[in-house]
Amino acid sequence: MRAQIAQDVWNPWHGCHKFSEGCLNCYVYRRDTKVGRDASTVTKNQDFDLPVKTKREGGYRIEPNTRLYSCMTSDFFLPDADEWRRDAWDMIRLRRDVEFFIITKRITIARERLPEDWGDGYPNVALCCTIENAKRAAERMPVFMDFPARKKYIACEPLLEAVDLSPWLNDSVVQLVAGGESGENARLCRYEWILELRRQCINAGVSFHFKQTGANFEKDGRLYRIPRKLQHSQAKKADIDTSAED
Repeated sequence: MRAQIAQDVWNPWHGCHKFSEGCLNCYVYRRDTKVGRDASTVTKNQDFDLPVKTKREGGYRIEPNTRLYSCMTSDFFLPDADEWRRDAWDMIRLRRDVEFFIITKRITIARERLPEDWGDGYPNVALCCTIENAKRAAERMPVFMDFPARKKYIACEPLLEAVDLSPWLNDSVVQLVAGGESGENARLCRYEWILELRRQCINAGVSFHFKQTGANFEKDGRLYRIPRKLQHSQAKKADIDTSAED
């Protein structure tokens, strides 16, 4: 049996600016509001250098062979962070034994923010482009599919409508992840939209993962209000994930 890769989170900076339709009910804004923090203020975090921090007894805190989800409370390619990104790239380059998983809505401005030695991509960087509706698919997918990256993922979450990604799905995409929106004001996600993306992935030979239902989920014409704690487990129960070979 293949060993499961360790996972951790690295947030080099915090705060963002709402950028597109998927940002309307941003979880970072929700959380910051609860503690009286302005999520639109972008600040460098104290744990900026987490990838290279060491233990007292020696060795890195972030173990080798860890998947490090990066910049989950901001966007790695946010222009506000331009002054810090060079140092972030230096740490990513140094820790070739860690996979940095970078999710972005800003793929259209990402190329100009790559390091000089990027080439066709660092082997330890997985780049994930988010697509929430047809408008953003048309805008981002041509850029993303032409983007130099060794590992490409697509995240259709929050999925806000039916989206046809078939023109861009091919074997350069490792996996497509789909899911609904969480939170009190979550917008509707329909199961038929999820199944359509799954069909597109199967036809293209791309792995598919149904991550979460979201809070407002419609299946077979019936609307379900699903508590946050059950949104992932209910998606798992659907048992519709596929591998690239399916």
